[in-house]
Amino acid sequence: MSDTQPQTATAQAGESEIERFARDISRLARELAVETDRGRRLPEELVAALRGSGLLRAGAPLEAAGLELAPASALRCAEEVARGDASAGWCVSIAITSSLLAAYLPSEAREELFGRGRGIAAGVWAPRGTARPVDGGVVVSGRWAFCSGITHADLLFAGCFVDSVGRPSSERPVPSVVALPKDDLEILDTWHTLGLRGTGSHDAVAQEVFVPGARVFSLFDGPVLNRPLYRFPIFGFFALSIAAAALGNARAAIDRLVALAAGKVGLGSSRTLAERAGTQAAVAAADASLSAARALYYATIDAAWRPAQFDEPVPVSLRNDLRLAATHAVQTSAEVARAMYDLTGGSAIYDESPLQRHLRDAHTATAHFQVNEASRELPGRILLGQPADTSTL
Repeated sequence: MSDTQPQTATAQAGESEIERFARDISRLARELAVETDRGRRLPEELVAALRGSGLLRAGAPLEAAGLELAPASALRCAEEVARGDASAGWCVSIAITSSLLAAYLPSEAREELFGRGRGIAAGVWAPRGTARPVDGGVVVSGRWAFCSGITHADLLFAGCFVDSVGRPSSERPVPSVVALPKDDLEILDTWHTLGLRGTGSHDAVAQEVFVPGARVFSLFDGPVLNRPLYRFPIFGFFALSIAAAALGNARAAIDRLVALAAGKVGLGSSRTLAERAGTQAAVAAADASLSAARALYYATIDAAWRPAQFDEPVPVSLRNDLRLAATHAVQTSAEVARAMYDLTGGSAIYDESPLQRHLRDAHTATAHFQVNEASRELPGRILLGQPADTSTL
């Protein structure tokens, strides 16, 4: 591992400037939200703005002209973009998380795929493919679902099991990740969904694709670059990235309801929605719940970021907290979006209603395996002192 610490991303471009980019892009994402939803992908105008900002590569190392943003800064940017449109924020958060894997590649492969500011990555790390060793690398076949952002990505970090010649039949294959250029993949138009339609999370298929050995690695072996961002729990970051999009979407739902309530008068009423006591109480409760979940979310990130400054692994207790905070943020965000939808009344049932889209996006996020109800079982086992495999925390 290299201990070299290059100039920080903050020194290259201040965090305030990067977050300003995120706010500008959030406004654009909001303007294009209907087009994004209908087209089931991010519009080219939005992709161009995201590419230019560097946010889609915010987790890539400085050696590859990435921003190498600290987790809280990167996720705040994704959350802000999601406030404009959840699909856009989701694509940003997934791209940031995927770009972290550039630090797992040896320098020659990293330069080839990410050097000089190139390379937008998507990622499905679940081992849905198989790889057999050949001279110089492996040959990979497989099909990966939920490839968020694949429509604008340049490569896919795909999970697979690598066969090992001579391994006893009782041993499981080795779980690995391979870097596959999108040109080597067939993209299947499978993303017809309730929500998060604009993420373009289609299936990707590889048929007997040769992958050089330098593009094959295991997340469990750790990164090549030994610096704080890459010592931060990678699986925890993945769960947090889902929550960033959910938090931004829920805040947008409150924003929309507040704007609507100022002028909406229901049938048989002389008062606006904002003037009703029930609305006031519901909005106050939603704002408090969301703010509390968000505070917990960033507090746990900060707590895990501190030990990541040193060589020792981030403790299991803090990694567990990250997963709990991510799941809590997503579940709370869905409750908030539902409450704002319910307050809107009959107008929210139409497809053109932003509150309907916020509801659909929120509840689609809750289905993700990293943050669904079942995801609480592992943290619960740890809290109860029960035996638990913590390798994916």
